[in-house]
Amino acid sequence: MSVIEVFNPFDQSLVGTVPRAGTGDCLAAVDTAHDAFPAWRATAPRVRAEMLRKAFELMVAEHDALSRLIVRENGKVLADARAEVTYAAEFLRWFSEEAVRIDGDYRRAPSGSNWLLVSRQPVGVSLLATPWNFPAAMATRKIGPALAAGCTVVLKPASDTPLTARAICDILRRAGVPDGVVSVVVPDPPGDAVSAMLASGKVRKLSFTGSTRVGALLLAQAAERIINCSMELGGNAPLVVFDDADVEVAVDGAMLAKMRNGGAACTAANRFFVHEAIHDRFVEAFAQRMSSLVLGNGMDAATHVGPLITRAQQDNVASLVDEAVTSGATVVCGGRRASDESFGYHPTVLTDVGFNAAILKDEVFGPVAPIVRFRDADDIVTHCNSVEHGLVSYVFTRDVAKGLRFAEALETGMVGLNRGLVSDPAAPFGGVKASGLGREGGHDGLLAFLETKYVAGNW
Repeated sequence: MSVIEVFNPFDQSLVGTVPRAGTGDCLAAVDTAHDAFPAWRATAPRVRAEMLRKAFELMVAEHDALSRLIVRENGKVLADARAEVTYAAEFLRWFSEEAVRIDGDYRRAPSGSNWLLVSRQPVGVSLLATPWNFPAAMATRKIGPALAAGCTVVLKPASDTPLTARAICDILRRAGVPDGVVSVVVPDPPGDAVSAMLASGKVRKLSFTGSTRVGALLLAQAAERIINCSMELGGNAPLVVFDDADVEVAVDGAMLAKMRNGGAACTAANRFFVHEAIHDRFVEAFAQRMSSLVLGNGMDAATHVGPLITRAQQDNVASLVDEAVTSGATVVCGGRRASDESFGYHPTVLTDVGFNAAILKDEVFGPVAPIVRFRDADDIVTHCNSVEHGLVSYVFTRDVAKGLRFAEALETGMVGLNRGLVSDPAAPFGGVKASGLGREGGHDGLLAFLETKYVAGNW
């Protein structure tokens, strides 16, 4: 049997192997999920809830082992991995509680001629495709609501980080989830296998987290079968610091918004707009914090930033920085690759970046912060909204009313007001424009795996 080898991004040591799924294997997983669906949808919500709760408890009990596995296959630092496992487990707890809150409606029609009965039913077999940057959290954020709703799932994790996904599915099995309800397949390359699954006629839901480019291709394929789709795609988040902002609060928020997961997050702040009245103070404090971060092996407690996932990703980040410098940007700190053979890149702050700089148009997905100085607060919203993506924005101001007005004008699905973190299992996560369709988390996340049925009648 062909296998996929999983390597540590820090030293390229072999972490483990997983079976390489062919198209036939993937279709067999869909068939298994299809066969398991009738019994699982008929399982009482409380029973489904207790299984998810047990899976939460197992994840908490095995927190350290899962965290270390994530570091080894993903490269992120241990502190970030631990935070991810906590976050990932919380999705299982949240949706264990949501499983018993699937709502409906029963009322008289306004005309009085009949009754309106509204119920919600699981959409069916769900194909879940997750990225490499949060291998645990992106899996549970999709599996949790799918199982709570009564759907069976086929999980396709990124081939760079499949070991964590398999570990989570093993936890679900030990929590009592029946065979066939959750399957993991790792095709590499995935294109033909995913296309075949979507074309099988048995997949009724696609939930994808990844790039806008790939998401658009999958939407086109899903359209042929009119498959229900949720898309959490790319981001290019602006971070705006107004002249009345608390610099210390803004720097703390910027560090979190930029450096969570080493910058490899769709929610990462990529475009920093700082008012000229506060610019120099912000840059000095922010660069001091960024330059103090230690780049190295994620397993080392002294390390703050781990390597990027692949050499190609490292090359992309380096290319974006080099192009910005060539165009006139100034490197305040960083601006170089790791000195060892890892895929690391030093935390970087760039100033003298123009509003039309190329680096502001691309999702960096690394530890690079390009800073633009601005004067006119009324025009800055136009620059924030000038890109195709609209996932999240960050705003720092002491004037909460101004911050809320600005948040209303931003074309993003989420806004962090005086904070650098928006992700929460209890909140609806998602974007607008090219950043995706639908929401994950909160009650919205459960509704994404349910179809609404309306019955009109007289009884």
